[in-house]
Amino acid sequence: MADSTPFVLGADLGGQPVAQALRLTNRHGLVAGATGTGKTVTLQRLAEVFSDAGVAVFAADVKGDLCGLGAAGNPQGKVAERIAGMPWLNHHPQAYPVTLWDIHGQSGHPLRTTLSEMGPLLLGNLLELNDSQQAALYAAFKVADREGLLLLDIKDLKALLGHLKDHPEVLGEDSALMTSGSTQALLRRLATLEQQGAEALFGEPALQLEDLLQPGADGRGRIHLLDASRLVHESPKVYATFLLWLLAELFEQLPERGDADKPLLALFFDEAHLLFSGTPKALQERLEQVVRLIRSKGVGVYFVTQSPGDLPDDVLAQLGLRVQHGLRAFTAKEQKSLRAVADGFRPNPAFDTLSVLTELGIGEALVGTLQDKGTPGMVERVLIAPPQSRIGPLSEAERAALVAGSPLAGRYDKPIDRESAYEILMARKGAAPAAAG
Repeated sequence: MADSTPFVLGADLGGQPVAQALRLTNRHGLVAGATGTGKTVTLQRLAEVFSDAGVAVFAADVKGDLCGLGAAGNPQGKVAERIAGMPWLNHHPQAYPVTLWDIHGQSGHPLRTTLSEMGPLLLGNLLELNDSQQAALYAAFKVADREGLLLLDIKDLKALLGHLKDHPEVLGEDSALMTSGSTQALLRRLATLEQQGAEALFGEPALQLEDLLQPGADGRGRIHLLDASRLVHESPKVYATFLLWLLAELFEQLPERGDADKPLLALFFDEAHLLFSGTPKALQERLEQVVRLIRSKGVGVYFVTQSPGDLPDDVLAQLGLRVQHGLRAFTAKEQKSLRAVADGFRPNPAFDTLSVLTELGIGEALVGTLQDKGTPGMVERVLIAPPQSRIGPLSEAERAALVAGSPLAGRYDKPIDRESAYEILMARKGAAPAAAG
């Protein structure tokens, strides 16, 4: 696909393609709709179009179906009928270049970062700290920086907290922040994190962002899928905090690109409400700022959720492409929300947006695209184009084959435990009695 080719989503009521210029897809987007209306298949279609254009993709696979991108499709029945109704689609069943990731390293390459890279603000969100506990965590990180103590994994931070408890003088002017109560609270939160299995997220080798941007061998964008089928239910805070870290890290590391023919990377955040649920005000404001500014670095962010109301207004206002699948409204509150969703689209005289919202079938959506000058176009009722890859999950054997044949095979699979805060502080502790003797 050439860079100037439109980003085609599907067909309107007249059977004509509905598209947005590829160069505008860094202006973010929304895929919303009730459970069972076709959001996952729409996400699959979007990932394919980005990949065909040479744009890398990172997406959370919450249901476990999105990994079907790694196998060729076999369209039958209603899917085949829909393809036949779009003669301009040039549909060819094919697999896409997919890399599988899993924080636990069971169904994909292990996905890690370090505590130092995550930093105290995001770590505090993960641990759900109050203000005094957050201040104590900042104080601990300051000591680690000052003393050259690398915080790579949870045992490093636990060792540091023990060190500060035994030697409060190293805190200097921050000593009042680190009370015995705050230290114990931090240790309890870390223990809870370990019980959830979240310690697997922290350590080395840590994810290198350039690995997300490497194209497939055929020039298509590589699609990176995080297996979140367990994570989002068992450790939703870990899931959300990792995605927040990834977004912030991309913003910090990528250079400015200005206006370009296409993005470098498209991010799809499923269950997007988790990113904002219980998030401290400072972190939410930072997130809103990053979403606003990261598009100039060639990153398009696509939030996937049930209702647009799940997202803060300041984030919603920044989303250019809107794909709204069917919604259900039974209560007065739900009907009010439905009207707000309809009002978010530029009206189309061909139909009543509010009425259509509850009439949409599976794989059908109201779509608002950006026109060439970046202004919202009229809403269209769209049949989403079927993906060329498999609709449905990979088998365990197929997943294993993808991981074994991955260009990143062996790069992240074995953990590395180099000298860091834990080893240094344990060595100091062992040396102290010897010196005293």
